[in-house]
Amino acid sequence: MTISKEQLSQALVLVVGDVMLDRYWYGAVDRISPEAPVPVVRVTREEERIGAAANVAYNVVTLGAQSSLLTVVGDDEASHKLEALVAQTGIQAHFGRDADLKTTVKLRVIGRQQQLLRMDFENTPKSEILASQTATFLDLLPRHDAVLFSDYGKGGLAHVSDMIARAKGAGKPILIDPKGTDYSRYQGATVITPNRAELQQVIGSWQDEADLQTKAQNLRESLGLQAILVTRSEEGMTLFDADGQVSVSAQAREVFDVTGAGDTVIATLAAMVAAGLSLRDALPLANRAGGLVVGKFGTATVSYEELFA
Repeated sequence: MTISKEQLSQALVLVVGDVMLDRYWYGAVDRISPEAPVPVVRVTREEERIGAAANVAYNVVTLGAQSSLLTVVGDDEASHKLEALVAQTGIQAHFGRDADLKTTVKLRVIGRQQQLLRMDFENTPKSEILASQTATFLDLLPRHDAVLFSDYGKGGLAHVSDMIARAKGAGKPILIDPKGTDYSRYQGATVITPNRAELQQVIGSWQDEADLQTKAQNLRESLGLQAILVTRSEEGMTLFDADGQVSVSAQAREVFDVTGAGDTVIATLAAMVAAGLSLRDALPLANRAGGLVVGKFGTATVSYEELFA
């Protein structure tokens, strides 16, 4: 199933969720510290990328669709850096600022081609800022063809149930990358895309494929979802819907880095659904995009040309 560049360029996806700044410090490791048995990294290069929901929106625009990003950040250096980076991508950003919030930053120190350390800076946003985001959400909703909630568990989606109800009322497809074990907050969405480990936390482990099908379908029906898409690493992915299930096998030729692969999968799915494809037709394209992105380092994206090559 292909879709023209023209069709895709008309598709608008509203991405709502937690954003973060991914910082990479690259350096040379030539010695061990005399103070403690740890490597000394002489930092030679720094790189900054947009992460989490911002990376999801970036994946949508890289494919050639349009994306708006609704999120809450702090009023700090990291948030202004994020805003500048997002502005360069063509994403329409709507940043709610909370002065007491630390914008989430993940700092990774890389030496000798491997990650030596990761440091996280974060806290949780205030509820009144989140409430004001809901008003912006209602304003943006009518102009978009699909809504994607990217939940990274940082507190930015405290009002997700209310937003889902509003999006459903407006007849918009709702795609969710879930977090945590309480999926009741995603009630009524079109599709959720947990990975294998995330699904296991919610439905428990399964004996075999038949057992997985039973448990996944029970969850789907209890939450009133149209579908559940389970990403299963080397086993590919499986979509459970009212017509049963359909699986696609993993496409990655060489797995270099799985960072952000889930972002690419759901962004591709949302862009295709926004352009008018069914979930079943969008599935192989999302699978292919995920296979392409794991062959790249760090949070990466896939272009229209790569996807339909």
